Amino acid sequence: MSELVDLSKLPAPDVLETLDYEKLLAARKEKFISLYPVDEQAFWRARLQLESEPIVKLLEENCYLQMLERQRINSAAKATMLAYATGTDLDVIAANYNVQRLIIQQANPIANPPVPEIKESDDDLRTRTQLAFEALSSAGPRKAYTFYALSAHGGIADVSVVSPKPACVTVTVQAHDNNGTPTPEMIEAVKNALNDESVRPIADRVTVQAVEVFEYQVNAKLHLFRGPQTEPILKAAKENLQRYTQRTKRIGKDITRSGIYAALHVEGVQNVEIISPATDLILNDSQSAYCTQSTINTVISDEYS
Repeated sequence: MSELVDLSKLPAPDVLETLDYEKLLAARKEKFISLYPVDEQAFWRARLQLESEPIVKLLEENCYLQMLERQRINSAAKATMLAYATGTDLDVIAANYNVQRLIIQQANPIANPPVPEIKESDDDLRTRTQLAFEALSSAGPRKAYTFYALSAHGGIADVSVVSPKPACVTVTVQAHDNNGTPTPEMIEAVKNALNDESVRPIADRVTVQAVEVFEYQVNAKLHLFRGPQTEPILKAAKENLQRYTQRTKRIGKDITRSGIYAALHVEGVQNVEIISPATDLILNDSQSAYCTQSTINTVISDEYS
């Protein structure tokens, strides 16, 4: 799915206003001053420099309300854009493309303890919505297979589609849960979805398989600059590493020592010593990696930041 446009990297559209309270307040003061005759403007300009001036308080309160209104307009504009919409706003946009949010886990309120409903994330729904137009093709393009496979079951996190030889298509499936190995139910759901006559070209032979999962552990030592606090640094490094391992828990995503190094090298870290993995984990289009454990230790270096 790397061929899709990364919506998170698009520049903000011009319709979204950059809000600046101080700039707005200064403009309102100048407008207020301009309403007086020229020979009185210097007096009011001096008065408006005083924070205790009642008119200043009125202008500040008015500017604050105007900022809230402009922010509301920005939020309303974002709610209509696929790149920014979230929650039910995103559901409505997806529905325009005949795409619905999937249920990953059905709710069971009578279980003990009750089981909550878990729905597809905004990011995953956004990706499937981007793929929706590909589903209109009857020629069997890669992205069409990707869309239908992802839509077959709420527990599917990622798929890859390759054609090892003409008229043969191999679809690899990865799950959200645990280490990413899909259940037989998920595999069967994808097979049924892709074998539909309206989806698969008659000449294609489709094979659906589970992803091959490589489990790994991260063991690293952080050399910290001398300072009063180490816990916030360690916490930031661990959170960064978790984001990295989650981001790379996808089919064909390599696990690189340089990526781990970059994740752990946060502000306050003098050096990162990676003990494991000893080498990069290079994966193909039918493999994924899963971090089973991370161990991060710290030592204090002799240097000051």
